[in-house]
This record gives sequence, C-alpha cells and structure tokens, in this order.
Amino acid sequence: MADLEDNVSLNADEEIGDSSDEHKKCTLDADQDEDTPKTFKDLGVTEVLCEACDQLGWKSPTKIQIEAVPVALQGKDVIGLAETGSGKTGAFALPILQSLLASPQRLHTLVLTPTRELAFQISEQFEALGSSIGVKCAVIVGGIDMMSQSLVLAKKPHIVIATPGRLIDHLENTKGFTLRALKFLVMDEADRILNMDFETEVDKILKVIPRERRTFLFSATMTKKVQKLQRAALKDPVKCAVSTKYSTVDKLQQYYIFIPSKYKDCYLVSILNDLAGNSFIIFCSTCNNAQRVALLLRNLGITAISLHGQMSQNKRLGALNKFKSKSRSVLLATDVASRGLDIPHVDCVINYDIPTHSKDYIHRVGRTARAGRSGKSITFVTQYDVELFQRIESLIGKKLPAFPTQEEEVMMLVERVSEAQRFARLEMKEQGEKRKRPKGGDRDDDDTEQSSGVRKKVRGGGGGGGGMKTGRGAWRGRR
Repeated sequence: MADLEDNVSLNADEEIGDSSDEHKKCTLDADQDEDTPKTFKDLGVTEVLCEACDQLGWKSPTKIQIEAVPVALQGKDVIGLAETGSGKTGAFALPILQSLLASPQRLHTLVLTPTRELAFQISEQFEALGSSIGVKCAVIVGGIDMMSQSLVLAKKPHIVIATPGRLIDHLENTKGFTLRALKFLVMDEADRILNMDFETEVDKILKVIPRERRTFLFSATMTKKVQKLQRAALKDPVKCAVSTKYSTVDKLQQYYIFIPSKYKDCYLVSILNDLAGNSFIIFCSTCNNAQRVALLLRNLGITAISLHGQMSQNKRLGALNKFKSKSRSVLLATDVASRGLDIPHVDCVINYDIPTHSKDYIHRVGRTARAGRSGKSITFVTQYDVELFQRIESLIGKKLPAFPTQEEEVMMLVERVSEAQRFARLEMKEQGEKRKRPKGGDRDDDDTEQSSGVRKKVRGGGGGGGGMKTGRGAWRGRR
C-alpha cells in the first residue's frame, strides 16, 4: 500500500512541474505490476466490502481498480481512463460504498451515464456489492413512467443512477427532490455524455449540486471535451490511466472483410452459419437497419433479436435479457449497446455498418473478450468505407488481417437471402402501417418476435415463428 502511495505522489510531483498537464498522474506500467497489491484488502477496502467482492467472484482487483481505489479512498477526485471491460464500475463503486458505510446518508451519490441499459447495469453492481449493508439505488432514465420514479425518489435512495435528460426533468418538476446534500458525482463514459448529446444538461446539473463534493470521471477514451469538463468539475484530480493509447484488449482477434455493399447480407448469413453455436452482437448504424437485418435473419431461421432507440424501454430490457439468458444467439444493435454493456458470453462482434467515429469502434468491439476471455470481431468494409476503415486502423495502431471466406459458397446463398430480404421489407412496411394506426393499448410490434404476418398473406394462412423450415415452405408456396 505504502509503495503505491509513494508511486502516486512521486508521479504527482513530476507532473506538477509540467505546465502542459494540469493534473497529477498515476499510471501503471507493466514492470510495476510485480509490487502492486494483489487483494482488495491491500487497497484499503473494508472487510464487509471485501466479502461482497468475494461473493461476486472478484478474486483480485483489476489494473484500474489498483490505481483508482486507493487514491479515491484518500479523498481525492479521480479521472479514470481504462479500456472497456476492465472493471471501471468497481473502481468507483467500492470507494463510494465505503464512504457510505463511514457516514450513512440519503441521496449520497449521483452516477450519470449516457445510456439507459448502462444505468441498469451499474445499479445491479451497486446493489450486489452493497447487498449486505442495505444500499438502496434508484435508476432514473427515460422511457419509464415519471410518476413511479418520483415515488422511488421520495423514499430518498442512497444512490441515484440517471441519464442526464430525465434527471433534469425530475429536478425541475418533482416536488421535494433536490441534490443539495450530494457527496459524490460520478460520470461514467464521460466522453459520450459530453459528445454534444448532453452538454447543456450536464451544465444544469453541475449548477444545482454542491461545490463541496467528490467527483469521479471515468471513460475508455479521453477527449478535449472531457478535459474541459474536468477543469470545470474536478478539484486537483489524480489521473489514473491504464491505457493511454486507444486500445483494444490483447485477447481480441480482429478481422475485416472487404466486400461489395450489395452482398453484405449474404456474407453476414455465411459468417453466422460458419461460426454457428457462438453468440453474436451485430452493430448497425440505424434503428431501421437493425430491425431489417433482424427480420431477415429470423426469416432464415436464425434466432435474432434487435435492440435500438426506437423500442420502448421495457422491450429494450426484454431484448437484452433474452440475449443474456442465451435464448437468442444474435443481437442486432445500434450504438445504444456499444457502451459499457457487460454480457459475458459474447463470442463475436460484427460491425455490419462501419462506425463513423473511430472511437466507437473500440467501444463496439469491447463487448467481446471481456474480463480475460477471448473473442472475435469482424468488420465489414465495402467500397464506400475504405477511408473510415483506414482511420480505425491508424487509431488502434494495428493492421487488421482479412477474415477468410469462400466467395463461391457465399454466392450460393444469394437466392435464399434475396427472398428473405423481400419478406423483411414487406414486414417492415407492415409494421410501419401498424404504428401509424394504433388500435388502442400498447402495441407489441417493437420486437416483432413473430415474423409470420407476411408469410401468412403470401401463403394464405399458416406459418409460425421464423424457423428455417417455415422459410423454405414459404418460398415453395411462393414459387
């Protein structure tokens, strides 16, 4: 423990003299690894929380936890930079729970996150770690009834985990809800929160919370905006960086495929067949595309489910749970799912549409090869994406190898895939019409588990869920 503190303060002294960097730094080098603490107890975490970590199966702290926890326990503000899947949530949850144990207080901590799913996941971790000490959390996100959230806030939970927009709604409209006694502010995935989406909301929130507070800023990527926010919101922070370069995990095998854009679907189906038995997250650039590809795959008998911003919150959580419980093997997602989501069993990430922001690539492929496991990522590069792909390669500092595919085998799928594309388009059209004329009640079309409506029309009845048999039967009926 003393070694680590000495190392932090030494680094801090070196940095103070350097006018280019305003804050202290504590970075972990590979050769320092030998004398770093190996248990949570060595980091200064109390017995109760050490037991909680043990029950969760956290045997030893990760690099970012070794760096950030002791500094946070000393009462300093922290900027944590670490690759995705490296245990950032634990790095801020443990010091906060320890502070709560020392001086219990309602509305003690506010955690801001960019996406709703990440908010629920952080809440699960806080509750798991704090179950023995009775920690109460409230998740305040959009897409859920404000009235029921107001009732939860009226009970004054210890920890509020929120997306900025909905939190502002409550601060402005919910009587008696105030954050004036707040002790901790955490911004997880700070770069995404600030990426134009939420800048004004964050400014408003900073105005209504106390100046005398502790602030933790965590992110996988550091941007100019995060540096600006850090000047505004943090006091004399210590920077704990485990990955300074934009990095992807070592155990991740990354590939690309260069293909004509009109055969994207065929190549996707071919890869899913070749790697059958694995679970996949496929990233698309638009909600529409995610929905279309999900329908297409269901028509071919692949158990696919979509997750995107146009689905209601219950549907989004439902889709996520189906994928987590392995009842669906393929999740079609927009960048809603690229940040922070921890689904342990993802074997392969496919970038169906290449991300326009290179940094999003790091977050997307970070959904696999988590917590020491290995994983694959495959990026589709069409004739229109070459420049974007080169940007990604220069960002991660690697030349990616090509994924081996047999062109003749892929071309044999063209006929079946184009038939499935036609069904998917018809179903999308049908759903669009249903949305325009709702017949009262909550429509259940968001997830469209049954991809059978169009087939019934085509075949004149019959046809259940999207099995391969049904699909072929539908095609026979058509011919």
